[in-house]
Amino acid sequence: MPTNLELKIKIDNRSEVLERVKLIDANYIGELNQVDIYYKINNGLLKLRLENGSQTLIKYIRNETQGDRWSDYQLISLEKNDAKEYFKDILEIETIIEKQRLLYLFNNTRIHIDNVKDLGSFLELETLVVKGKKDAAQRFEEIIGLLSLNKEDEIRKSYRDLMLEKTGT
Repeated sequence: MPTNLELKIKIDNRSEVLERVKLIDANYIGELNQVDIYYKINNGLLKLRLENGSQTLIKYIRNETQGDRWSDYQLISLEKNDAKEYFKDILEIETIIEKQRLLYLFNNTRIHIDNVKDLGSFLELETLVVKGKKDAAQRFEEIIGLLSLNKEDEIRKSYRDLMLEKTGT
């Protein structure tokens, strides 16, 4: 199962963050329009991601309470365009997150600048474990420094959790 190290920070000024990302010469991948449909499950999180015409089922387990946010995840790409309809009778929808994401890559770290409907703007980092967790942690700390981020601003919740808190469900 792949693993990455994650950070999420709410941002007030997207333009300022974009400038910092451009200054480190991160590779711009593109703009993604995403709808994440979270389903109720007993362990971890399960979501169906609808993204620019593709569909991916994503399961992940992450400790949100203490220490670094290591995330173990699995992806299943789905060929048909009716996955939401397929799952509606067998899985209960917990919440739906709609977002526009600007995606950049830097040294095996995905940089997301997200505009999330009803929640606001966020910066996310996902550093992929390639040569072990120690190497990933070093690369993770490097990019945090390059972007002048403050880990004290970290939000230790998924968009799912933030939306459920907001809606009171």
